[in-house]
Amino acid sequence: MSTLGGRAVLVLPEGARRVVGRDAQRMNIMAARVITEAVRTTLGPRGMDKMLVDSLGDVVITNDGVTILKEMEVEHPAAKMIVEVAKTQDDEVGDGTTTAVIIAGELLHEAERLLDQAIHPTVIASGYRMAAEKAQEILNELADEVTIEKEELLKQTAMTAMTGKKAESARETLASLVVRAVKQIADKTDGGYTIDIDHIGIEKKPGKSTEDSQLIQGVILDKERVHPGMPKQVKNAKIALLDYALEIKKTETDAEIRVTRPDQLRAFLDEEESMLKKMVDQIVASGANVVICQKGIDDIVQHYLSKVSIFAIRRAKKSDMEKLARATGGKIVTIIEDLTSADLGKAGLIEERKIGDDKMTFVEGCKNPKAVSLLVRGGTEHVVDEIERAVHDAISVVSSAIEDGKIVTGGGAPEIELAKRLKEYAETVGGREALAVNGFANAIETIPRTLAENAGLDRIDMLLELRAKHESSNGKNFGIEVYKGEVTDMMKMGVIEPLRTKTQAIKSASEAAIMILRIDDVISASKREMMPPGGPPGEGEMGEE
Repeated sequence: MSTLGGRAVLVLPEGARRVVGRDAQRMNIMAARVITEAVRTTLGPRGMDKMLVDSLGDVVITNDGVTILKEMEVEHPAAKMIVEVAKTQDDEVGDGTTTAVIIAGELLHEAERLLDQAIHPTVIASGYRMAAEKAQEILNELADEVTIEKEELLKQTAMTAMTGKKAESARETLASLVVRAVKQIADKTDGGYTIDIDHIGIEKKPGKSTEDSQLIQGVILDKERVHPGMPKQVKNAKIALLDYALEIKKTETDAEIRVTRPDQLRAFLDEEESMLKKMVDQIVASGANVVICQKGIDDIVQHYLSKVSIFAIRRAKKSDMEKLARATGGKIVTIIEDLTSADLGKAGLIEERKIGDDKMTFVEGCKNPKAVSLLVRGGTEHVVDEIERAVHDAISVVSSAIEDGKIVTGGGAPEIELAKRLKEYAETVGGREALAVNGFANAIETIPRTLAENAGLDRIDMLLELRAKHESSNGKNFGIEVYKGEVTDMMKMGVIEPLRTKTQAIKSASEAAIMILRIDDVISASKREMMPPGGPPGEGEMGEE
C-alpha cells in the first residue's frame, strides 16, 4: 500500500509482504549467517557431525557441508543462495563446500559492520570485487606445482580431503586406491590431462571393514545373470554391448492378426521363435561369450543363450554401458545385424559374485581400461554412505590437482597469508573501498579461526602465532596442526589441497555475498491457503439426526 496525492494506492496483492532498505539487508544477512552457523562446527579434522532426520524418518549422519545443506529444507531466498554456493563448489571441485559457505557468511557479517558505519552497499560490493580479484592473483603466487607422476603428493591431497570423515581410519588404503583410479582414467591432451570422474564407478556395500575396499580394473555391475543355466564365470571374455532389445518388437501402428486355424497360430509362434533364435545365432557368429544388454532379453533368448554357455545381463544402465565401452574397448551396437567380432570388448574375467545380500557382476582384468570401479566397504550402512562421500571428495581433489597442476597447503595456511597480503593491498587502494578490502581479509581469516575453535584450541593465541610465523620470509606454509595444537609447516605434514578448492570457494562466496548485499527491497507474495477437498469446511456436508 502506497499513497499518491493523499490517495491510497494498492500495488501489491493483499497479504503480500515488503521489507525495504536497511531492514531488508539485515534480514537477508541474518538468514545467510544462520546457514553458515549450521555447518561451521563441521570444518576441519576435528569438526563435529550432524544428524539429519527427514519427514520419513530416514537418517543421514555426516559432516560433509553440501550434504547437510541439501538435506535441510531451506525456505528463505537469501539462505537458498548460500546453499547454491555449496552446490557450485561441489560441482566444480568436489571439496571445500564448508569453507565456501563459511567465507560467504563471514563476508556478509563484515559487510553488516560496514553498513553500520554508513558505508554504501555499492562501495562495499566494489571493494569486495577488488579484493576477490587480488585474492586470485595471490593464491596463484602461493601455489606449488604438481604433476601426475608425483604420486605421493597426490596421495597426501586425497588423504587431506578424507581427514575428519569416517574414512580416516583407512585413509591411506583408500587414498592409494583413489590415486590409482584417477591416474588410470586420465586422458592425455596437448595441454596436460582431462579427467571425467564419472568414469570411476563407486559401488558401496555394508559388511567387512573399510580396509577391504578394492579397486577393480574394469566395471562392477549391480546386476546378475538372467538365467541360472548360464556360467557364473567367463575367462577371456568377449563382450557384446547391445543397445537393442532381444525381444520381438511390437509394430509401430495398431495391427490385428486374424487366426482362423490352429496351424496358422502354430506357424505364427514358430516364426517368432525363429526370429529370436536368429538373434542368438548372430551373437554366436560374432564370437561373443558374454552379452550385456541395455534393454530386455526374451525368455526364449535366455534359454538359447544358456544352451551355448553365453553369460548375459539385461537392463544395464546407460552410464554402465558407457563405462564398459571405455573399459573393455568394445562398441555399443544398436542393430544386432551389424554385430561383428570387431565390436566386441575384451576382459580377463567376468564373474557373478555375492557381496552382502546382493549378487553383482564383476568385469575385470581389462587391458589399460579407461573406466574403473571402486568397491567401498564399511561396518554399517551409515558408515558406508559417509565413506562413499569421502572417497568422492578425494577423487575430485586429485582430479583437480592433476588437471590444474597446482596445489596449496591446508590447515589455514593460505588463508592467513592471503589475509596478510590483502591488508597490505588495502593500504594501496585508498578511499572507502579500502575498508571493504580489509573486511574481506578479516572474513578470510575466519577459516583458521574456526579450525582452532573446532579443535578446542584458543583461537586468539593460534591466530597471533600464525601471523607471527607468516611475517617471516619462508612462513607461507605454516598452518594449525589441530591434533597437537601447534603451528607447523603444513607441506612437511602432508596437508595439501588443490588450488582450485581455494580459488573457487572465494569466487563463489564473494559473488553470492555481493548479490545479497545489493538487495534493498524484498517483496514476497502472499501464500494462498490451499482449499480443502470438497470446498470450504461445512460446504456440502449433510447434517445427521
